[in-house]
Amino acid sequence: MTKAQDKLRGLPAARKALLAGLRFTSLRLRLVLVFALVALTAAVSASGIAYWLNREAVLTRAQDAALKDFRQQMQTRAGALRANPTQEELQSAAGQMANSSQGYSVLLVAEKEGGGRIVGYSDLDAFTFAKVPGSLQKAVTEKQQLNSGNDSPYHLFWQRTVDHGTPYLVGGATVIGGGPTGYMLKSLEPEAKDLSSLGWSLAIATALALIGSALLAQAAATTVLKPVHRLGVAARRLGEGKLDTRLRVSGTDELADLSRTFNRTAENLEKKVADMSAREEASRRFVADMSHELRTPLTAITAVTEVLEEELDAETGSVDPMIEPAVRLVVSETRRLGDLVENLMEVTRFDAGTARLVLDDVDIADQITACIDARAWLDAVELDAERGITARLDPRRLDVILANLIGNALKHGGSPVKVSVRLEDAKLVISVRDHGPGIPEDVLPHVFDRFYKASASRPRSEGSGLGLSIALENAHIHGGDISAANCPKGGAVFTLWLPCDSESDGEDCARDAGGDEDGSEDRVEGGQA
Repeated sequence: MTKAQDKLRGLPAARKALLAGLRFTSLRLRLVLVFALVALTAAVSASGIAYWLNREAVLTRAQDAALKDFRQQMQTRAGALRANPTQEELQSAAGQMANSSQGYSVLLVAEKEGGGRIVGYSDLDAFTFAKVPGSLQKAVTEKQQLNSGNDSPYHLFWQRTVDHGTPYLVGGATVIGGGPTGYMLKSLEPEAKDLSSLGWSLAIATALALIGSALLAQAAATTVLKPVHRLGVAARRLGEGKLDTRLRVSGTDELADLSRTFNRTAENLEKKVADMSAREEASRRFVADMSHELRTPLTAITAVTEVLEEELDAETGSVDPMIEPAVRLVVSETRRLGDLVENLMEVTRFDAGTARLVLDDVDIADQITACIDARAWLDAVELDAERGITARLDPRRLDVILANLIGNALKHGGSPVKVSVRLEDAKLVISVRDHGPGIPEDVLPHVFDRFYKASASRPRSEGSGLGLSIALENAHIHGGDISAANCPKGGAVFTLWLPCDSESDGEDCARDAGGDEDGSEDRVEGGQA
């Protein structure tokens, strides 16, 4: 077990259910995510553009109003001062300029008589000369080149700055004709708060748009996935053999076309399966009727061949030696035909589902010994089985299985044939191994096929090709199975698995510990039991 599996087992039940739900509705989840990403992208883009446009509009409006008022104040207040004003005059003019409706601070700079510079402040705590950027000072005090577009050597310049997180607008201009130079400082904090409120509003609107898109996606996914779910359920029912399954078709969209296609496919499949079932039933009935009809003439032929066989074995020698080979061939082929008819009857019973078990408690070692003894195989078969192992099986069908497996090993393999019995995981395991050349790899998958023969050039071999197939069917009706393989040491091995109780699979096999007082168990070994 991997670490990932350990972690998964340690998850709480609620998280496991959530993960299972996400896997179960993966298509729904993907649809919701796609809708949400599209809505988020659209909302963020729209909100960003709206915020940027409103920010520029708000700041530009506040900036233009403040600069326009400052220009007028410079013309009316600062322009009215004499060429070399005093400190008090500058201070008074700066205070009057700062009292405008725009609410900015003012700083005025002028040349005093005798040389030097004097400065007037409207608010020494809020705005000093040190807060004026050097680049702005240079641009304000520098004379501009006059051209067709500029009719004044001095212009109004401005710059936005941030001080301790608060945005400010700083502007400056010089009075033409030797007047003072003025600077203004306006706080943009109210505008910044308005923009912050706008940003929060847009963020909330984006979140609401995202939630709305998720809800719409859920509704859309439900609308789309309901027909897909119904189609999946119908496909599973069809796979379970319910060929009359049909979908209700509504609408003219692609899903409706898919439902119509499914209905047509199911209808065609139902017709084909019905035709195949009818042909199979007719074929099965034909084989059963043919086998039954053959039994009556075959019984008469068998009786005649038995008389002929007795004449062949009689000491009087009443049969002409010239026709003796033909008579023996007729006797052999009649027996082969009788076995084939019996096998066909057995196969038709399995195909029709009429084969039934007649269960009894069977001692496995005794059953195998009886099977070998009845067919005179004692000298060619080695049995390794503990006495006392019993199972509830059908003795006749077990005898058919053993006869086919052992007979096949003797016919196509090599002696000695070893039959072993063991208990494994509450199941009875009987293996039949020969010492022949083994089974070719291309033949191995087909050994249990009906009428299959390893050599196509020998179609008239003694076997009918039904023995192993009938043995497998008898194992299946017990709830067991048979496998064929090649032994690494040479030869083929057929393994039969059977439940110890065919009515309640999985119960332990009975093992009687009979025998000597010391607890030793009897065992059947070798060819003579």
